[in-house]
Amino acid sequence: MTGAVSHSTRKRRRPNRFYALKALHFAALLAILIVTVFPFYWMASTSLKLPAQVFSDPPTIVFRPTFEHYQAALFQYDVWRNLLNSLIVTVSVTAIAVLVGTPAAYAIARFDFRGKKDLWFWFISHRMISPIVMAVPFFFIARQLGLLNTHLVLILIHLTFTLPIVVWICSDQFKTVPKELDEAALVDGANAFNTFFRVVLPVAIPGVVVSAILVFIFSWNEMLYALVLTRTATQTAPVVATAFLSGYDLPWGRIMATSTLIVLPVVVFGLSISRHIVRGLTMGAVK
Repeated sequence: MTGAVSHSTRKRRRPNRFYALKALHFAALLAILIVTVFPFYWMASTSLKLPAQVFSDPPTIVFRPTFEHYQAALFQYDVWRNLLNSLIVTVSVTAIAVLVGTPAAYAIARFDFRGKKDLWFWFISHRMISPIVMAVPFFFIARQLGLLNTHLVLILIHLTFTLPIVVWICSDQFKTVPKELDEAALVDGANAFNTFFRVVLPVAIPGVVVSAILVFIFSWNEMLYALVLTRTATQTAPVVATAFLSGYDLPWGRIMATSTLIVLPVVVFGLSISRHIVRGLTMGAVK
């Protein structure tokens, strides 16, 4: 009888422990979500406040939104032009990096050739170099070639640190694709290019999408090279966001409005292809 009672007691404790762990897990996820989202909420809400509300103490929580900071940033300071510059550079870099990087990643993942390890280390080593070290040499090279203050110079330089990202991620993704698919395509008469584009690439597309997202983010947020190599007409949005800072006046409304406009394209781009992100990040984690 005592054994039956203790057995039923254990059965009651298991669901209680399960629900307690589930509640703890939910509370932890909620805390992480708040910590992650709150800075973006504060940025967006500050961009919609009047100047008096921005500096109010305690902070103004309920307010009537105003778009005067966005109007000033877009039309008085021509931030729309800098957003367009960022879009031109970032889309070009993302497209070129994916088009060039995926075949290179496939070759590294599938074929053995002389100098493969050295080539792989060369790609990876680009992520070890600090941008501040290369800024001055890039400036003199760009001036010698007549590329200063152009979109082309930013595209070429951004490719130096984004192309390795594509090769790095996609090579691991291609390794998870069974080689039997390549062999079956070759038996059916396909050459190496057709095998890559028609057989392997569609299977590994989630990993390619993840690499494209990272390239887009890195290129879009890059500020140092744009600050050194371009001037007002071709400067990107991150550079202009810092131009509002001065020693005596900090227009937080315009700064936050510009920052919101900078973040928005990345959020939209990420959400538009979000269905590929989880699969791309976890592809190959379980074999």
